[in-house]
Amino acid sequence: MAIIRGIQDTLNEKVAAFPQAALRQPVLVNSIPKGGTHLLRNILRMFVPVEQHHDRDFVQIPNMHLHLDAFNPHAPRLAAGHLLFSDQSLANIRHARHILLVRDPYDWVLARARFFVSAEFEQENIQHLKTPGLYSAEAILNMMIFGIHQKSPALIDIYTHNAAAWLGTGVHLVRYEDAVRAVKSLETEEAESFFAGLLDAAGIDRPDDWRERVQTGADRRLSRTARENLQLPEGLEFPASLPETQQRLVDFHAPGLRALLGYA
Repeated sequence: MAIIRGIQDTLNEKVAAFPQAALRQPVLVNSIPKGGTHLLRNILRMFVPVEQHHDRDFVQIPNMHLHLDAFNPHAPRLAAGHLLFSDQSLANIRHARHILLVRDPYDWVLARARFFVSAEFEQENIQHLKTPGLYSAEAILNMMIFGIHQKSPALIDIYTHNAAAWLGTGVHLVRYEDAVRAVKSLETEEAESFFAGLLDAAGIDRPDDWRERVQTGADRRLSRTARENLQLPEGLEFPASLPETQQRLVDFHAPGLRALLGYA
């Protein structure tokens, strides 16, 4: 069983400082794990009353039966999840506005590697990945691409069922990199267009103070899994960008994936 530790979430106090209008329809922020979910969810939280935040847990197939109230059209909520494409998933979220967040597979490999070996993540059968000197950074990156036999799924499986299979079903596709770029340039027309589209997809009327809300919600200090908040094993360092060999391995492993998601 995987356990995620992290810093305490105090964003609700900041949400309450802004005037809020109630959601009119359930909203699901769905993504691949380590796709930047905390960032997008925290931004949208700034536009939704606290009492409509469905924050018990991330919605996934194994626990979905415990979170059906998140998608009740008569009591709308903002929920986040890593929800696999399936007949049951489609049926359960049919009344929700569906925002699908993806990340460049090249960057995702690095993000997943950092998270797997961090002190914030615990999964009993892969704790040995954190042993200093046992594996090189490049070997761990390859494990993130091809998976770990009977312990962790491969990149293609995650992207197939958590992202690609949802395309064409009415989702609003968001690329993590576009969100980050918009957050860093809030005064630009590009950022205004991005957040206008995002809020419209969520059924939220954009208030005049939208920039302040976005800036508050995007504070990386409030993200439990932001890179700078992860504690890595002593002596293990990952490069800032995916090495060329691992890039070629991603392309070999999942040909056409980056192009499908708009990265090539």
